[in-house]
Amino acid sequence: MDKLWAPWRIKYIRKKKQDKCIFCQSLKSSDKHYVVYRTDYSISMLNIFPYNNGHMLIFPIRHIGDLTQLKEVEVLDLFRVLLNTKKLLNRVLKPDGYNIGINLSKIAGAGITDHLHIHIVPRWQGDTNFMPVLCDTKIISQSLDELFKQLKYAKSKYDLLSQGRY
Repeated sequence: MDKLWAPWRIKYIRKKKQDKCIFCQSLKSSDKHYVVYRTDYSISMLNIFPYNNGHMLIFPIRHIGDLTQLKEVEVLDLFRVLLNTKKLLNRVLKPDGYNIGINLSKIAGAGITDHLHIHIVPRWQGDTNFMPVLCDTKIISQSLDELFKQLKYAKSKYDLLSQGRY
C-alpha cells in the first residue's frame, strides 16, 4: 500500500470534536478561520478541508439552515459576497471555471446541516488525475496559510482599486 504523508492533519485528528458551529465560531477569530470577506450579513472563508485549492464557503452570519429563512437583505448580501469572492479567486488563482453550489440537508450532502452555506470550488483544465480515481486521494497543491495571505493581499489591493485610491 502506498502512503501519502499529510502530517498537518494530525491536529484535526486529535482535536476534540465540538458541537459548536464552525461558521458561528469564525465570527470570533477571522484569521484563525481564514475569513476573507465579512459584511454586516455574510462571510466568506477558506474551507479547511477543501475539495480543491481555493475552495471557499460563503454563509450568512445569522445561524439559519435553509434558504427560505433568509431575509431579502441577507439574500442580496450573500450573493454580493459570493460574487466578490469569485472575483478575488479569479485575480489570485485564475481558474478555468468553478463549481458553485448549496447542499441542503444531510441527504443532499451537507456536512453541516444547520448553518446554510455556499461552496465555491475553483476548477482548472486537467485538475483531476489518477489519485482520486485509483487511490481515493485528492492532492491540494497549496497550503491554506499561503493562499490566505495571497487572498488578503489581493483583497486589500482590490478594495483600494474599487474605491479609486490605488
